[in-house]
Amino acid sequence: MEFSTLLTFLGAAIILTLMPGPDNLFVLAQSITQDKKAGIATSLGLCTGLLVHIGAAVLGISAIVYQSTVIFSIVKFAGAAYLLYLAWQSFRAKDDPFTLQQQHRQSFIVLYRKGILMNILNPKVSLFFLALLPQFVNPMQGYVALQMLILGMVFLVQALILFSLFSIFAGKVRKMIIGKPAIAKRLNMVQGVLFTIIGIKIALSKQ
Repeated sequence: MEFSTLLTFLGAAIILTLMPGPDNLFVLAQSITQDKKAGIATSLGLCTGLLVHIGAAVLGISAIVYQSTVIFSIVKFAGAAYLLYLAWQSFRAKDDPFTLQQQHRQSFIVLYRKGILMNILNPKVSLFFLALLPQFVNPMQGYVALQMLILGMVFLVQALILFSLFSIFAGKVRKMIIGKPAIAKRLNMVQGVLFTIIGIKIALSKQ
């Protein structure tokens, strides 16, 4: 692939990753309610989920999902249900004292799995790659699948870097909030609202 094409794609990928979306909100929520390590663990899970979508786009599976209203709806509503379940957990924990330094933290593995599920159960990500990657592929150069794979990995790497930076930033915000009990006690509620918004957004998404 031409280097100029990769640079153009990278620029587009960075802009798209910086735009507010379910993944960004998910990382920020985990980082603020727990810590930056939680956000990074979630980011690793999200990017692992991206591997599934990239593979699906390269192998043409995404096209099948796009053409099947049933499959798309199943994945979409499963993702929405998972997010609403996380929101319910957050609302149940609304009285937990985030001001305590010994606050219960979820393990790296649990957060990693959450990130994977969050990403895989969002069919819009597969459709996103299906629409984006071919625009930067040059059929005349051959190896179309390989070109798409390279582009997908470029997207994944920049997403992991940006998500990690989001986590670090949100971790600093958390430290400021922890010193303000009136705000800190409402973090679970804020997280629940965020998860609800993401879940509804996924449920209402269209092919």
